[in-house]
Amino acid sequence: LATINHMEDSEKRAGMIFQSIHIEKNVWLGANVTVLPGVTIGEGSIIAAGAVVTKDVPANMIAAGVPASNIQTFTFAI
Repeated sequence: LATINHMEDSEKRAGMIFQSIHIEKNVWLGANVTVLPGVTIGEGSIIAAGAVVTKDVPANMIAAGVPASNIQTFTFAI
C-alpha cells in the first residue's frame, strides 16, 4: 500500500504528497497487489494477484491487471 508520492514539478520533486487509501469491509487483496495513494476499494471487492490499483474500485467488483480495471460485478448469496 503506497500512501506517499513525489511531486511532479521537477523543482519540487524532493517534496512529498500524502494521500489516504480506503479499504472497505470484506475486501480481498491477492498476492503482490499494489494500491496507489488516494484510492478507495469498495466493500466486498476482490483485487486479483499482481494488480496495480490506480483508481477507485466500486463495491462488489473484481479488478485485475496493470493498471487494474474492473472485470466483473457480483453479488453474494448468504
